[in-house]
Amino acid sequence: MDFQTFRQFADSEAAALHIEEYELYYQLEESASVSAFRRETREFSSASEGGVCLRCLVSGRMGYASTQLLSEESARALVRRAVDNAAVLENDQPEALVPAGQSYRSAAAKDEPLPSAGKLRETVLAGQDALYAQPGVVDGCETEAFANRISIAIHNSRGLDLRYEHTISGAVLSAVVSDGKEDGEKSSDYKICLGALDALDLPAAAKEAADHARDTLGAGAAPSGAVPVVFSAKAMAQLLGTYAAVFSAENAQKGLSLLKDKEGTEIAAPIVTLVDDPFYEKSAMPMPFDAEGSPTRRKNVIENGVLSTLLYNLRTAAAAGKETTGNGDKPNYDAKVGVRPFTMYLVSGEMTREQLLEKAQNGVLINSLGGLHAGANVVSGDFSLQSAGFLIENGKKTAPVRSFTVAGNFFSLLKSITGIANDPEPPMSPSSTAFVSPSVLVEGLSIAGK
Repeated sequence: MDFQTFRQFADSEAAALHIEEYELYYQLEESASVSAFRRETREFSSASEGGVCLRCLVSGRMGYASTQLLSEESARALVRRAVDNAAVLENDQPEALVPAGQSYRSAAAKDEPLPSAGKLRETVLAGQDALYAQPGVVDGCETEAFANRISIAIHNSRGLDLRYEHTISGAVLSAVVSDGKEDGEKSSDYKICLGALDALDLPAAAKEAADHARDTLGAGAAPSGAVPVVFSAKAMAQLLGTYAAVFSAENAQKGLSLLKDKEGTEIAAPIVTLVDDPFYEKSAMPMPFDAEGSPTRRKNVIENGVLSTLLYNLRTAAAAGKETTGNGDKPNYDAKVGVRPFTMYLVSGEMTREQLLEKAQNGVLINSLGGLHAGANVVSGDFSLQSAGFLIENGKKTAPVRSFTVAGNFFSLLKSITGIANDPEPPMSPSSTAFVSPSVLVEGLSIAGK
C-alpha cells in the first residue's frame, strides 16, 4: 500500500474518533552500495527502511505513535495508539501543526531510481584503477560507490500536503601510499565525490587522495606552545559540525548551550558571518520544508560577529515568543521533532590561503582533526583534539607534523579569528545537513607536541 492510500484510512479513523488536530509524517530511505579492495568487489548491501509517524492533539496533549506497516488495519490502529499515548504522556511544552497555504521555494531535487548493482560495481572498479594509477600507491586502497533515495511526505488536518523525493549518489576513494623504502612508512587519505555516477571524475578524486596522503609522509612532531593556528577548510568544517548544536534553540532552552539569551550580542570576531541555507548552491540535498512542514529559508546565524538568531522549530519558537526559522528535524520517521541546521557555512573572506599563512607567519596549519566526540565538550565549548597538518614557518607551509593536540574553547575561538580565506570546499555530506568553511586563522591556541 502506498502512503496516499494509507493516509485516507488514517483520516477516516481520526474523523471517527473526533480527532481534529493531527499530522502524518512519512519517510522512506532506500540505499545501495558496493565496495572494492585489491581490484575486486568485496561487499554489496541494499536496504530499505521507513514508516509513518502520527502525532495528534488530544485535550492539549500531543500523542505520538508510529508504524512500519502500511495497511488499513495498521492505519486505524496507529490513530488509536496515538490517542492512548496522549492521555499518559507528560506535556511540558505545547506543540503546533503547520497550516496549508504557505509559500515554498522550489528545490532542485533529483528523484531518480537507485543505480543497479552492476553500475555500482563498475564505478568502484574504475575507482580502483584510478587509485592504482597514482605514483606511490600501494596495496590496501579501497573504494565504495553508494546511492541513497529519500521520500518524505507530510499530511495534516490543517490542509497541509507536502511531498519530497531526492536521490544522492557518489563514491569514496581511499588511497594508501608508501615512501618507497622496504618496510618504510605508509600514509593514507580519502576523497568523497558526490554526483551521478557517470559524471564523477574518479581520476581527479584519486589524484587528490593520493597527493594528500603523499604530502604527510615523513611527518614529525609539532613544537608545544600557544601559536597562531590555521584550520584548513576541511578541518574548520569538522569543527563547525561538532559544535553546531550550540546554535539550537532547543539546547539553549534546556541549558545545554552557552548561547542562551545571547541573541543580539557579539559572540564572534566582526569578520565572522555564519549562515544556514537549505538551498546552498552545492548542497547534496536542498530542502524546501522542514520536518514540521514549515517553509525553509536562508538566514544569518551570526552576522558580522553578532548572534542574529538561534535555530528554531515551532515548539521552541513558541516558548521564546518568536517565529520558527524552519529548522524542525526528525532524524528518523518515528522520532520527536527536534532542531538541526541544513547547510551551515562560514562566509568566505577575501584572502587566499597563502595570504592567510603569510599573516600567521609562524604556527601550525591543521588539515585534520580526530577524537571529535571524545575530545570536544559541546556544552562548555572546551576541546582537546588530536591533529595533523604542517608547520608554518616565515609565512609558508613547510614540514608535515602529526600526533599533536590542539586545545582551546570554541566560543573563544570564534572571537579569536583574525583571518578568513576564500577557499571553501564543496559539502561532502550525502544528506541535507552539511558544514562548509574556508580556511581560517585563529590566534593563540595551545599546541601540545614535542
